Amino acid sequence: MSTSRKHNNKYGSVFTLMKIFIIILALFITGGCILFFYYVKDTPTITSSQLHGEGSSKLYTTDGKFYMSLGLDKNRYTPISEIPQSMRDAVISIEDKRFYKEKIGLDPIRITSSTLKNIKNRAVVEGGSTITQQLIKLTLFSTKTSDRTMKRKAQEAWLAVQVSNKYSKDKILEYYLNKVYMNYNIYGVGTAAKYFYNKKLKDLNLSQTALLAGMINAPSTYDPYIFPKAATYRRNLVLKAMLNNKKITQQEYSQAIKENVQDGLIRIKNDDLSQRRKMDDPYLKEVINEVHRLGYDPYKDKLKITINMDSAAQKQLYELANNKVKFSSDKMQVGATVLDPNNGHVLAILGGRKLPNIQLGLNRAVQTDRSSGSSIKPILDYAPALEYKGWSSAQILADTPYIYRGSNTQLYNWDNAYWGNITMRQALTQSRNVPAIRALEAVGMDKATKFVNNMDIDIPKDQGLSVGIGANVSTAQLAGAYGALATEGIYYQPKFISKIETADGTVQNYNSSGKRVMKQSTAYMITDMLKDVINNGTGKSVKLKGLYQAGKTGTVKYSEDELTKYPSYANTPKDSWFVGYTKEYVISIWTGYDRLSDGKINSDGELSAQNLYKSMMKYMMANKRSTDWIKPRSVITKNVNGTREVFLKGNSTSPGSIKSNQSQKVIKKRPQQFVKNIQPNIQEDKDISNEKSVNNQSNSNTNSSSQTQNSQTDQEIIYYYYYEPEN
Repeated sequence: MSTSRKHNNKYGSVFTLMKIFIIILALFITGGCILFFYYVKDTPTITSSQLHGEGSSKLYTTDGKFYMSLGLDKNRYTPISEIPQSMRDAVISIEDKRFYKEKIGLDPIRITSSTLKNIKNRAVVEGGSTITQQLIKLTLFSTKTSDRTMKRKAQEAWLAVQVSNKYSKDKILEYYLNKVYMNYNIYGVGTAAKYFYNKKLKDLNLSQTALLAGMINAPSTYDPYIFPKAATYRRNLVLKAMLNNKKITQQEYSQAIKENVQDGLIRIKNDDLSQRRKMDDPYLKEVINEVHRLGYDPYKDKLKITINMDSAAQKQLYELANNKVKFSSDKMQVGATVLDPNNGHVLAILGGRKLPNIQLGLNRAVQTDRSSGSSIKPILDYAPALEYKGWSSAQILADTPYIYRGSNTQLYNWDNAYWGNITMRQALTQSRNVPAIRALEAVGMDKATKFVNNMDIDIPKDQGLSVGIGANVSTAQLAGAYGALATEGIYYQPKFISKIETADGTVQNYNSSGKRVMKQSTAYMITDMLKDVINNGTGKSVKLKGLYQAGKTGTVKYSEDELTKYPSYANTPKDSWFVGYTKEYVISIWTGYDRLSDGKINSDGELSAQNLYKSMMKYMMANKRSTDWIKPRSVITKNVNGTREVFLKGNSTSPGSIKSNQSQKVIKKRPQQFVKNIQPNIQEDKDISNEKSVNNQSNSNTNSSSQTQNSQTDQEIIYYYYYEPEN
């Protein structure tokens, strides 16, 4: 082959590769354009009124008293003519130094630079948004990290171009500097100057100006009152950016960084708003979320919002958890919900304890990533059995060795023992796991999950029977479900808002309309058994003299993997719950640690949930007359072996027995000894929400048989059908 032919082939190959590359690049660009315009076709409109941000919302309690304002009520709008050049320079230098140079609301150079830096550092260390884009985000879009989708970014960019074409750079900067959040429920740098220094912007020195400009990025993190070191670091970054941007001299820079970041700050003593935000932050977060779900913006729509908070109860719950009830350590956390079961009003919630000043932070009252332990049993295991199968509280359930169907996993009780055949009442009050799962299995997962779904508790379809001793639910969800027990079967969805009045006077009422989710008999019979949890079961520590109440404990143990990593946590609970109620209130409480590394629950913390419940219920019922639930006509009582049991009318024969999940047959009806009061006096709930592999079964059987070989003096004979496995 000649040399020229080789060169031709070589160039031909390169040319072909270039054509392929150009075609791929063209397809990529075309596809990107198509995707971009697909995303922006539904972009919302934006108006000058929205950008201006006028109109705050006011919150009122249900008795009509003003509580507080959201948004811009006390925030003074500052026109650009009153914003000094030093403040403009500070913000632009640290937030978007090419702001006046880019013409379309987007900065391709900055986007490229930040992308390369983020790739190099393998983390998001720098953002690429312009001030115009940030204004769009503050005006229309959520600031949550999880909401930063490609679609939203495309819409944000599209609107930034439109706003940039319509408004001058000074007007965009004016809108932005009046809309930024500056902590303590204040917005805008002008209001911040008044709040922190009692000055106008023009009267701030360079250090103070740089501090406010730096706080825009993370106002809680750089709070000069609480985190002066972090505030100093951020202020110095702003000053350095101003120096590099040639907006201040070296001498001005050197002098400003020497100043104490707290110089000139007004010392706010007993600031009612600041203290209130510590107590009501989780409640306000849910109010804001609920308003957004209803289609309004609480910061800009000038609404009159009636919230369901009992401010005195909210304060009391906060004080109890932070200053009065004992916990294992300051890191031990709590989530709590106080509910009026008769209308679904959430009266108070607790999102955590011993927390720094935060705004709309983590709310543990509504988190759904912690197992409920046995507190799910009354509504998922036993109530459906009463509802669909007509059982009584005297129904016999086998507390005997149990293996989950289709597996080799054996279910254990808290004491790794079995008590033999016991009544539903005994199983529930002493929090036995095996009988609960047998009840759930007898009803069936489909019926049981539909039953709780009707009370807004979602059980994933792939969940097995083990969910009957521990479901991932929030304190708010359990409060709502237990509320249906308190109201004889009527469920009211938990609500934080009862009314919204818009600026034009239109009033929308949002009180939850109750719906029947279970028979009156079911609610009464479960309540009757849950009274025994408090009177002589696992919740005895919450008993209050003269108070008619019912409730359930819940304890979650560590998994084997967790104990392998933290062996010292053995024999301590991972999570502790108590959910209790009167006819007037439901209080649902979770306690535990956010992370395994935070510590373990000691003896002080094991009863924190119960002690907090007891103190809060005592407070709530202080001026209330406690009345008992009235037995419906569909329910009768009967003494069975010295115990008052409840039956459905017309179905009050001697209790049947639930067989094991192995292949079984019914053998002849025969007398069988039923032993009264042989169970140990359980002081606390030790139920287990994780299963162990089959082991020591012979020991478990020995424990079980030893339970039934007691003195004959306390035994009586009853008759019931007895099931045995087939050979």
